[in-house]
Amino acid sequence: MLVTGIRLYNKECGKGGSSIDDLPAILNEAIPSATRAIDEGLHNCHILAHRYTTLLESMQEDQHRHTQLSSFKLKEALFNARQYEAFLCILLSDAITSAQEVEKMHVQFATTMERLKNTVQNKVSVDANEVFPLFVALSNLWTGFRDEMLLLKFLTNMTNNLQQFSEIQSQLFPEEVLTSLLEGLTVKSDEERLRETMGTRVNVSDFENQEWLFPETTDNFDQLLIQYHGFCAHAIGVKGLILPGNAAIGILKHKEKCYVFSSKEAAYIFAQDPDKFIQLNVEKAKEYAELIQLLELHHQFEYLVPYAQARTPDKGLMKPTVKCDSSSQTDTHILPPTIVTSYEWNEWEMRRKAIKLANLRRKLTHAMQTDLSSMRRQNCTQVYLPKDVSTQTKRDNSSNVPRPQIFLEGLRGRSSPTTHTVKVNLTRALDET
Repeated sequence: MLVTGIRLYNKECGKGGSSIDDLPAILNEAIPSATRAIDEGLHNCHILAHRYTTLLESMQEDQHRHTQLSSFKLKEALFNARQYEAFLCILLSDAITSAQEVEKMHVQFATTMERLKNTVQNKVSVDANEVFPLFVALSNLWTGFRDEMLLLKFLTNMTNNLQQFSEIQSQLFPEEVLTSLLEGLTVKSDEERLRETMGTRVNVSDFENQEWLFPETTDNFDQLLIQYHGFCAHAIGVKGLILPGNAAIGILKHKEKCYVFSSKEAAYIFAQDPDKFIQLNVEKAKEYAELIQLLELHHQFEYLVPYAQARTPDKGLMKPTVKCDSSSQTDTHILPPTIVTSYEWNEWEMRRKAIKLANLRRKLTHAMQTDLSSMRRQNCTQVYLPKDVSTQTKRDNSSNVPRPQIFLEGLRGRSSPTTHTVKVNLTRALDET
């Protein structure tokens, strides 16, 4: 970490660090590019969702119109587009958060670098306790820049991988087909639908047992947890459409859960029997499984019957199995202990005790055979064979004596005709061994 901080300082001063990439500059260019790509995909997704919604509404108003279209396929395409929109919104939010984090770290990096320059300046020697923490801080900030680079790369790859879902939409419903089907129809965006219902509001006096929430009467109104991901609670189960809910109409609070609606009429109909329409939404999610994730209905599908039983219409949700933890405590020995110390479970131990009790070593075994018992049974006796006993009466011992080492010198001969040999005895003395 210290080395990284020192290299970054040298790079800033122009004394080295040329191989270090300028991560802040790279991020300042890459983040807007990634954000534009996500915005473009989100815009195309919105257009598709608005077109599908308009087509489904026209088919419900006039059932004889667009008979060549399958409403089931069209609804699946709408739900898929809304799912794609939800994922892109998450990626866009992460990209915006990353941009804010990069900007914050860039300010901290510049401030730390300025402090380090003021501390070092042109001094020959500087106290390590002053500069080392600044070097470590620079290294940590640079590590944060690298983490943001990895996050941006992940977001870009995720956006590119999600692009295939948009391409499938164009294969199912090409642009030419959608354009011809939408002739004479007005495609409304989510913003236009919200503006149309902005001036309408539920009259609280029309309901006695229902609680309605409004911005001016509710604290933290924008932070309320809206069910169905903010979509109209009435249009999902009745029309099979995903329409944006307008909180300005009024938020219905039913059983500690909040619901929004796309129009005042839908709010009035839903408020008459909320449980009925909630169940209709559950049944619609059974028909289109992608709604479970999109509308956040996981709590409604915690306990499902097996697939084979779910095919029958009379089989619904199973009642959850009630489980609880219980424990009990008893005395170790209620009655006085009656342990039989002489009890033995080992069969061979019992045989050993029986033989010991019979003392067969001092008994004789007699057997006899008569004419009536001849060739009918075998009699056998068992005797103890004598033991082999051995004793040792002596002990083997040894001593080590010097090894004789006697050499003769002059056996190889010399230049003189006469051979002279000398006997050399190199045997060590006995007391040296």
